[in-house]
This record gives sequence, C-alpha cells and structure tokens, in this order.
Amino acid sequence: MNRTPPSVGIEGIGLWTAQAPSWAAYRAVLQGAALGDEAVTRPAPALLPPNERRRAPDTVLVALEAAQAACIDAGHDPATLPSVFVSTYGDLAITENLCQTLASAPLELSPTRFHNSVHNAAAGYWTIASGAMAPATAISAEFSMGLLEAVAQLATGAPGVLLVGYDGSAPGLLRQVAPTEGLLGAALVLGPPVAGRPRLSVSLADGQAPAPTTRIAPGNAMAPMLALFEALALGAAHAILPAGDGRVLHVELLHD
Repeated sequence: MNRTPPSVGIEGIGLWTAQAPSWAAYRAVLQGAALGDEAVTRPAPALLPPNERRRAPDTVLVALEAAQAACIDAGHDPATLPSVFVSTYGDLAITENLCQTLASAPLELSPTRFHNSVHNAAAGYWTIASGAMAPATAISAEFSMGLLEAVAQLATGAPGVLLVGYDGSAPGLLRQVAPTEGLLGAALVLGPPVAGRPRLSVSLADGQAPAPTTRIAPGNAMAPMLALFEALALGAAHAILPAGDGRVLHVELLHD
C-alpha cells in the first residue's frame, strides 16, 4: 500500500486579527513591522449585507472575513467550494449570555442569540452569503483536525476545499474552563498542486507541539494554527500543530 502523504496545493490564504487585519499585514509583522493599534475590533466582511453584519457575532464575522480573503487570493468563486469550518469553542460570549438568561429570566431568551449559538453558525452564514450549495462541515476541534478533514475531502474527489479556523474571547465564568482571548480567523483554499503556489503534506505522530510564540492573538484558542501560517509567510519547510493529547500533525511545505 502506498503510504506517502498526498501533496496538496495551497491556492489562497486569508487572515484577520485586530493586530494584523490581513494576510499582508501579518507577513509585515513577521518581518518586523509594528503590531496594529487594534482600533478596529471586529471585521466587516463585504460578503454580508450591512444588516446581517450588525446581527452576526464576532466569531462569524472573523470567519467570513478570512474565508472571503482566501477565496479572493485563490481566484475562486466561493459558491463552488466545499468548506470546513473549525473552531475550538464556537461563540462563548453568546453561550455565556444564554446561560445567564436561562438562570435568571428564561422567558426572555433571545431567538437571534439562540440562532447564533450553534457551532455551525459561521458555516451557515457563509453558505447563505456566498450562495454555496457544496457541503459545509463544522468541527469543534483544533485546526489540525480541520486540516485533516480538508485533505481527506480532496483525497476522495473534492476539486477544492475552503478551510477556516477561528475563535473569539471567553467572558465571565466561562473563561475559567475555556480560556481564550481576542479574535482570530485564518483560512486556506486547498486544491491540487499548482505551479507557483506552495504545497503541503500532512502526517500524524506521537509528540508534543511547541508552545505558540506568536505576538498575534497569543491568548486565542486557535493561535496554535499560526505555526503553519508563519511557516507559509517565511518560506519554512515544516510546521508542527497540536492534534490532541500526546499527538501532533507534521505539515511539510514546499514553496515554488
């Protein structure tokens, strides 16, 4: 049996955090530029109409901002791509509000907040806003599990896959059990290897991933994925992502 990991092309990249609100800004920070002043605390993805942008939670906005940027970078119509959305916790601010409301005044529970509390909220907003009819997958896990899912979909015939990782802040009591800070989203459009674009292959192994050293959203639950984006930005050949207790995902990179 051939056990050589398949090579996957990286066709587009998107990233947003208040300190570096684009892939270009993130690369500039890695080259020594100053961090942004975080004056803009939430993105405004053009894909969403203004009313939807006002109603959508921050986690949805950052996921869609990164996803749209990756599709533009790849030159892909978002409506044509299957998607994988991966978030460790979903939207904890809404979860905290729902728990407080249920405990104090359950009849005042907001239908809109409940609608936005489900873990596939970002995937739902994305498919509606982009008109995508392709399958959308939502995973509660580390970014490495989303990457494995996307690679598996490509290996089984998908012509391309949009992968989006994101997390937000934990408020109140939830911070004690689900520590995460700031707002971070990043996305890749993956497909067959293409000349002039980087390629990756992945393999699982026993081990412990290095602690994140990023200056970008260091307290965010999805910050470990930035090891891969840093490697892409700097032209490195290897990145290690956490993949559960005692497991890591090795990502080998080739840059054309």
